[in-house]
Amino acid sequence: MEIKHHLDGNKGEFYIEENGNIIAQYAYTMTDDTTMLATHTGVSPRLRGQGIAMKLVEAAVEYARAHNYKIAPSCSYVRWAHETRPDLADVVR
Repeated sequence: MEIKHHLDGNKGEFYIEENGNIIAQYAYTMTDDTTMLATHTGVSPRLRGQGIAMKLVEAAVEYARAHNYKIAPSCSYVRWAHETRPDLADVVR
């Protein structure tokens, strides 16, 4: 499954689509020039338990690192992911 990225103004998302429908999503808002506020993760019920949400978090972390951004997790899943994965902690604000 390919993770895609879309940014429109200050709203962005990492997502997976199938047949034109988004089946997994990590949504964020750029609150300033260097902060991604992670607002939502969602995965289709049929994909749950496969680590898809974590793959979306990892994609966001890679993007943040590449752009010298920090992630402010307001989404509970993203917060949990950063708390349980020390290798992701360097981008948390």
